[in-house]
Amino acid sequence: MYSGTGSGGGEAGPEPIRFAEDRPLRKQVSLRDPAANIVDACRILRMRPIVGVTSQPKQAISASGNLDSHVIGHTYTDSVIRAGGVPVILPPVPNDGVAALVDRLDGIVFTGGGDMEPCRYGEEPHPEIRKTNSDRDEFEILLVHEAKSRRLPVLAICRGLQVVNVALGGTLIQDIPSAIGSTDHGVRGEAVYEAHQPVTIDANSKIAKAVRTTELMVNSIHHQAVKVLGPGFRAVAWADDGVIEGIEHEDDEWPLLAVQWHPEFLGDNCDEASHLLFEAFVESIRLAHPTTDWVPHDATVGC
Repeated sequence: MYSGTGSGGGEAGPEPIRFAEDRPLRKQVSLRDPAANIVDACRILRMRPIVGVTSQPKQAISASGNLDSHVIGHTYTDSVIRAGGVPVILPPVPNDGVAALVDRLDGIVFTGGGDMEPCRYGEEPHPEIRKTNSDRDEFEILLVHEAKSRRLPVLAICRGLQVVNVALGGTLIQDIPSAIGSTDHGVRGEAVYEAHQPVTIDANSKIAKAVRTTELMVNSIHHQAVKVLGPGFRAVAWADDGVIEGIEHEDDEWPLLAVQWHPEFLGDNCDEASHLLFEAFVESIRLAHPTTDWVPHDATVGC
């Protein structure tokens, strides 16, 4: 399994994964330090929330050439670490193994990536559909159902929001430019680390409480979006063109934060609201298990 730099929902064309050379150092326990107490170090790792991070099917460069792999960008895992969690990358597993996998997780981050198969929500594919993967769709839909039934904390990002909506009965706009004429959601390259899209957030939503504002500038990196909300969902954030940028579920006991933008990229550029969103997610895990002796979160890690 490789962990490399990935990209958000709806990117065009496969590309080999290349690894970041200048990643920021993070505070962490080193089990290789001869002066460290190994028992204490292992306890610290156990007492931080274990967060599953879904992966993307891509080719990675290996000794054998381009190798089909399950990867995810370091910006996701760094964001989980910065917020006080321990990230574990999740490749698709057989259907009968999903429940056992979730047994070992305290929360899940559903990440960005290629489009979902339109057959998952009862439609024929639009010509602009790109980079679908049946195994990933099947696995993540099952993960959503497990998370909801257990009320497991979830942070859903870009494609992740779309997966949550489709898994629970919603549908998608297959291509925003051709459907509504908007071209405001397709930045690429270094621009993904900068906020350019204004978003309005419902003041009573979990997202607004997490980021502590109702007006936010975000990065928009998607050509698909929610069309019909699944039963029990409501829209809580919108771009200026009306595209839904955040949703939440009517079950207040399910800690779900679902955004269409990419806080993992913005957080890598020291964006406070993005850090707050990941911190709220990890904090929801701690609150779900109040008797656990969690390691206190060091908010000074990272930016």
